[in-house]
Amino acid sequence: MLPLPPPLQAAINHLLGQASWAREKLMPFAGHAAQIKLPPFEAAFLITPDGSIAAPPDDAELEVAISLPAATPLLALQGKDAVMRAARIEGSAEFAQALAFVIRNLRWDAEEDLSRLVGDVAAHRLVKGGKEFVAWQQQAAQNFAANFAEFFTEEQPLIAKQADIAAFSADIDRLRDDVARLEKRIQVLT
Repeated sequence: MLPLPPPLQAAINHLLGQASWAREKLMPFAGHAAQIKLPPFEAAFLITPDGSIAAPPDDAELEVAISLPAATPLLALQGKDAVMRAARIEGSAEFAQALAFVIRNLRWDAEEDLSRLVGDVAAHRLVKGGKEFVAWQQQAAQNFAANFAEFFTEEQPLIAKQADIAAFSADIDRLRDDVARLEKRIQVLT
């Protein structure tokens, strides 16, 4: 059982260090081990008494397995919620629930880390600018997707419009009902 790579373990412990609530949530599970599976990689970690993570001993018994699909890097572009929906968590229910809660709610306080390097005001402005840039990129991606969909439904109709599909489905339902009524009338006549 391979442990998490040291840089990843250090990054997770840094995030946990910024969130005392997360460490408190994990402290009752000190000594419990979990495994993360992201094909073709597998790595394990152990919860320490202070609520951080460490490499598990070789004889540690895994109590939770978190399986992520191979498409996780692409899902991560859609956000943490998309990754969490695709994840399969198996094992001890309480431990799995605590891990899922921490993973879902753990956030990096980039402003705090940047303030140590450039000061509070500059860190605040950098983080604000970064958030605005990300929001702009997301809006641009949404606009591109909308334009792409409009092009293939209006200009080059390769994709059916949702309203057309709904109307077609309603027509089929109406035809099915009409055929059923016609069959009943034929049965009455014969």
